[in-house]
Parts: sequence; C-alpha cells; structure tokens
Amino acid sequence: MLLHTTDVGRGDKTALLLHGLMGSTESWWRVIPLLVDRGYRVLAMDLPGHGLSPRDPDLTVAKAAASVAATLRETHPQRPLHALGHSYGATVLAAAAIDADVTVYIDSALSFTGGHDRAQFTARYESDRRNRQSTDWLRSTRPFYTARDAEVEARAAARFDPATSASISCGDDVTLMPERGAVLVHAEPSNWVTDDDKRRFAAHGVSVRGIRSAAHTVWYSHFDEFTAAVPEVFGQYS
Repeated sequence: MLLHTTDVGRGDKTALLLHGLMGSTESWWRVIPLLVDRGYRVLAMDLPGHGLSPRDPDLTVAKAAASVAATLRETHPQRPLHALGHSYGATVLAAAAIDADVTVYIDSALSFTGGHDRAQFTARYESDRRNRQSTDWLRSTRPFYTARDAEVEARAAARFDPATSASISCGDDVTLMPERGAVLVHAEPSNWVTDDDKRRFAAHGVSVRGIRSAAHTVWYSHFDEFTAAVPEVFGQYS
C-alpha cells in the first residue's frame, strides 16, 4: 500500500513526518514551513486509515510500517534523512526501521496494546471521531489549540476510518525499542511515557528530553520549546 504524501520543499536533505492516531499530514501545518525554511524537502505521510490514504480493515503495525517504507522508496528521498513520528506514528516509524540519520520519537513509549474487542473499539473510535469533528469541542478540551489547529484536527477526524485502527487494537501487543542514538521528546509529565520507559530508553543510548507542562501533541502546546529541544533537526543547516 502506498500512502498519500504531502511533498514540499526542494532542499538537499529530507524530513519524514508521521502523525499520531486520528491525525493527518495537516497536523504538521506549523512544523512543515519551518523545515522547508531550514533547507528540507518534507515528506509528510497520512498513515493507513487516516487523511487521504487507503483504508485497511486488517491493518497491523507491521503492515502500516511496510506501507511507510514502500512509500518512502517511491519518493527517492535525499540524504541526510531525518524522521519524526508522533505517538502511534512513532511506533509505526520504529517498526519501519527506516535508515535515518536522525530519528525523533515524540511522546511515545513505542508500544501498542492489542487483544481488544473489534466491535467495542470500532465504536469507541467512532465516538471519538464524532467528538473531534467539532472545532468547538476540540478547543474546549484543548485550550492551547489555535483556531487553525482545531480546523485541521476536525478535518482529520472526519477522514479517519475507525475500522482500520480498531484492527490494530484487536491484534497482537507491540513493544519496540528505539535505536541507539535516537531522540525521545516527551511531555513532562506524560500520560504515555513512564519513568521506567525513560530509564529503559536512556540505558539503550536514546537521548531523552522532556518539555514541562506540554500536551501530548507537544508542538501544538509548546512549539518553540519543541523545536528548540531537537537542534539536530531544527537548527540552522550548514
């Protein structure tokens, strides 16, 4: 499966962006222009069942990762390649084992709990989808959202396929280890990354960086702090 990809910028290095659950390529709307200004060609992909990418009622994390890898091969990215994944997208990125020069995982323990009831999780995702299509609901539950943040996330929810993500929730548990030298940027405190995760990742040679009081979607609530936390990606290109 090839994924819908936003491909912008003509720089001589590449940034691969993978959004979180129920997001889309538009979730990176503030990040993409900054990367282009920093000299990147940006490849932002809609994961299966999200945005304008195909649906798959039998999706697994491994299949999603294979789709990312196949789409990346089709785009012929320039080197160096820097890859960023948020939450569920970070887990897919880890499973894809992309040969990136810099890999950044955002507020993710790189794990996914499976074994759930398909009908129950399809209904749960459908309920979340309905709520998130309301910009008023989004801004009342996420006061740090700008009007545009709410618009793009409401549009992402409208395009989200509950059955595709429910398939992953009904499959096997997934637990992955980031590669040595990777970067983990997490909210502090985080509902997704535990202290044990941080210690385990750090012991494996991962640079663990917290942003105090940030939301799960770190760059929405703390954009400047997020970009400053990853100078390997957002620093001036020389």
